[in-house]
Formats: sequence, structure tokens, C-alpha cells
Amino acid sequence: MIKEIIVVEGKDDSVAVKRAVEAETIETGGSAIGEAVLRRIELAQQRRGVIIFTDPDHAGERIRKIVARRVPGCKHAFLPQEQALYKGDIGVENASPEAIRHALANLRTEAADGEGGLAEVTMEDLMQAGLLVHPQASERRLKMGNLLGIGYANGKQFYKRCSTFRITRDEFLRALQAMESEGESS
Repeated sequence: MIKEIIVVEGKDDSVAVKRAVEAETIETGGSAIGEAVLRRIELAQQRRGVIIFTDPDHAGERIRKIVARRVPGCKHAFLPQEQALYKGDIGVENASPEAIRHALANLRTEAADGEGGLAEVTMEDLMQAGLLVHPQASERRLKMGNLLGIGYANGKQFYKRCSTFRITRDEFLRALQAMESEGESS
């Protein structure tokens, strides 16, 4: 049983999560997340902790930001888009139990206020890695986000996630090497 309560978008996501692991969920009801739901999430964070596990799409990221801003210290589970895709629909409900277990086993926790310190990964690191101002920057960020377990984001958000989730320079360089090696073998 997972101790924390998992925040998902809807009923189908809850069903998929409960097929994969023994856990309790709170459903946001989509991107129109209401005040009552946010209060339940705050209480869950105080009592048991919260894992935010939203769809790897724009709406899911919007919900993740709303919850994380309102309820600091949440853990985050990220699912690669290709593992959440079924007939053009992207969502946690489409992921296999194995993919869900993997995402929940590789949680990221935000740095608390005052705890983040200086970012180890710099904008210059992102530039040199071809994650910004590069013809394949978007594709490269998708691959790196999956390797680092922080999901896909645009350049500015990718940098922020590296800092927020305390990605070390060593982690970053290992993921970059893995991505480059994967590219050579393709």
C-alpha cells in the first residue's frame, strides 16, 4: 500500500492506478479543479503526503502547477507521453500497470522554500546539451525529461524543473550520456 494519497485527474485514472498498486486517490475532476478539492488535497498532504500524478499533456501540467502552488512539498510522478497514449488519447488511464508502477517508484520531490539553493544545472548546460536553441531541442527535452523522470517541458520550464527537483549535474550528465548513446545505437 502506498502511504501517500495520489492526485489524479479523473475516475479512469483512479481505476488505472488502483489496477497497478494499492493506493487511495483524489480526483481533481479535470482542469476545473475546485476549492473543495484543493482543501482535500491540503488535508491529505498534512496527514499522509500527496503524490501528483497527472496526464502528460498541457491540461495535466496545468493541474500539476495549480496543486503544487497551493500545496507545497508534494511528490511528483511523471509518465512519458508514449506510455500514456492510446488511439490519439493521452492519459494516465491508458498506461500499463507496469508503467504506472515505474512512475510511482521514481518520484521526484520539490525543494522546499529556502531548500533549493543554487541550481546545479545551468542554462548553459541546457544549451550545450542541445535542449535549447537547437533544431531538435523539443525532441531532446522529451527524451531527457523521460530519462530524468521529470517529464516533458518547454525550455524555461525544463530548467525550472531541474532546479525544483534538485537534479544534480551528475544526474544530468548521466542522462545526457544515455540519450547520446541511445541516439548512436538507433
